[in-house]
Amino acid sequence: MLTNAAAKAAGAKSRAYKMHDQGGMHLLVRPTGTKSWQLKYRVRGREKLLTLGQFPEVNLSRARILQAEAKELLEQGIDPSKKRATGKTLEALGRAWFEKHCRVWSLTHAADVLSTLERDIFPELGARLAGEVVSRELLEAVRRIENRGCATTAQRVRQRLEQIFAFGRAEGLVDNNPASDLGAAMLSAPPAQPFPALTRIDDCRALLQACEADRGRAITIMANRFLALTAVRLGTLRGARWEEINFDAALWKIPAARMKLRKAKKTDPRFEHLVPLSEPALFVLRGLRAARPKSGIAPDLIFTGRSASSPIGAGAIGALYDRCGYRGRHVPHGWRASFSTILNEEMGEDYRFAIDAALGHSGKGKVEAAYNRAQLLDRRREVFDRWGAMLTG
Repeated sequence: MLTNAAAKAAGAKSRAYKMHDQGGMHLLVRPTGTKSWQLKYRVRGREKLLTLGQFPEVNLSRARILQAEAKELLEQGIDPSKKRATGKTLEALGRAWFEKHCRVWSLTHAADVLSTLERDIFPELGARLAGEVVSRELLEAVRRIENRGCATTAQRVRQRLEQIFAFGRAEGLVDNNPASDLGAAMLSAPPAQPFPALTRIDDCRALLQACEADRGRAITIMANRFLALTAVRLGTLRGARWEEINFDAALWKIPAARMKLRKAKKTDPRFEHLVPLSEPALFVLRGLRAARPKSGIAPDLIFTGRSASSPIGAGAIGALYDRCGYRGRHVPHGWRASFSTILNEEMGEDYRFAIDAALGHSGKGKVEAAYNRAQLLDRRREVFDRWGAMLTG
């Protein structure tokens, strides 16, 4: 027969091993150090295994009580595993939470959430009843992620586990939230690394000049200039279509579906983004429009790749910077930081809202968000005109 002291002293080995107690119960010690009480029993001649809980959360005395309860059920002709399996497993609870919330997430975010759970949580813990999972098991799972050097991912998984158990409590499926205090025992996520970006206007001009002296494809050089002048995201630029451009109003209307928004907002026209076009930006578009085929089917995309039906390559502009000697100093997304940093210094606090709105950012608070959504078009046009003049001299 085992003792609590022996169970506590049991150390991890390279392979899992069992420490037997009595009546078919044993303590399974895994290579990770996790210790689980298990009961071996037979139903209609078939051998089965029931997990009673983890040590030390379930000590030896409690494990023997659970063993006795399971044997009492067996005497009544009831399979104890069936009796205890009436609750949801952690995987079933996690997927129920995911299905409830993913409808308002972007496809990219939803895929990231599900993949982390399927990779890091479900294989080890997914089959456990959610109500029986304890904090130590979850901590071991997120620490394995930390040990891979992925502290930020570990924090995200912790947050998702906390939300899953909060959902379970609200639905009456679990009694507590074993993930709620994990953060106190975890590494802090490292500070986010900003994209490399030039923050002096002279350096920005020098980059544009270096790119325009490159012997690469003309469409890549034009796309780079337009990206710099509008400070949109690279994906937004690659998907730009002629039908979105109003030359008379000097305005680019970007549909909400192509903006970085939650899924629910992508179908709402209120969240389309308006980019006032400066004269240098219009100059780029006029040149490209003049070069469109005069006969046949003209491409809908503004910045086409090798095929008229596909956009410019995702890495084309970044490769242009590398060729021009700017590797590690600036990336396509960096124009947004250049735009914000330089213009806030140049134009001052009075234009902060307009500069944020020009980038498609909403305010943190409800009042500020409503103010930004009022478009501020006149001021935003001033911002883009000033930026165009500064970039092109």
